[in-house]
Amino acid sequence: MSGQTLTDRIAAAQYQLTGSEVARAVCKATTHEVMAPKKKHLEYLISATNETNVNIPQMADTLFERATNASWVVVFKALTTTHHICIYGNERFIQYLASRTSLFNLSNFIDKTGSHGYDMSTFIRRYARYLNEKAYAYRAMAFDFTRVKKGADGVMRTMAPDKLLKAMPALQTQVDTLLEFDVHPKDLNNGIINAAFLLLFKDLIKLFASYNDGIINLLGIILQN
Repeated sequence: MSGQTLTDRIAAAQYQLTGSEVARAVCKATTHEVMAPKKKHLEYLISATNETNVNIPQMADTLFERATNASWVVVFKALTTTHHICIYGNERFIQYLASRTSLFNLSNFIDKTGSHGYDMSTFIRRYARYLNEKAYAYRAMAFDFTRVKKGADGVMRTMAPDKLLKAMPALQTQVDTLLEFDVHPKDLNNGIINAAFLLLFKDLIKLFASYNDGIINLLGIILQN
C-alpha cells in the first residue's frame, strides 16, 4: 500500500481539530505509507520534547495507541518513531517510558494480510522487546546506557563497584535483546525496517562502548583486591 490512506487523513484531522499538534505529528509519522517516518515529522517531535509546555505522556500514549493498529506498517513506524525520539529527543521522553507500568504489548502481534506482513511481524515483536528492555534498563539505572559519557572519565569507567555489579547485567540483557532482532540483508527490503536497523546499529555501537568501559572498570576493581 502506498500513499496516505483515508484513515490516516481522518486521524490526523481529528487531532488537528482537538488542537493537538503533537498527536497530529505522531499520526503523520505513522501513516500506512511503506516508507520510513518522514524527517519533518520526526524533527517536529524531537523539537517538541524540548518544549516545557508539551505533554510528553500524551506524545508517548499516542505512539502506544498507534502501535495497537492492525497494520504492520503503522505499528513498525510507531516503534521506529519511538526509538528515534529516545535517541535524539529530550531525555524526559525515555524517563516517561521508564515510569510506565506497561509498554509495548506486541508479543503476539501478527499481520495476516500477506506474506510481507508475516515477515515484518517477526521483526516488530523483536523490536518491541528491545524498546521495552531499553526502558526497563533506564528504570533500573536512572540513565540510558547509549547516552552516558564514554571513555576514561565516563560513567561506566568510574562507577562504584556495587552499582557496577547492578549495571552490567542490565547492560548485557539490553545488548542480548538488541541482537535478537537478528535481521539479514534479504530482510532489509523496505524503508521502515531499514530505518529501524540503522537506529539499532547506532545503539549497538554505543552499548558496546559502555560495556567495554564497564569491563575495564570491573577488571581494575578485581586487580585492586
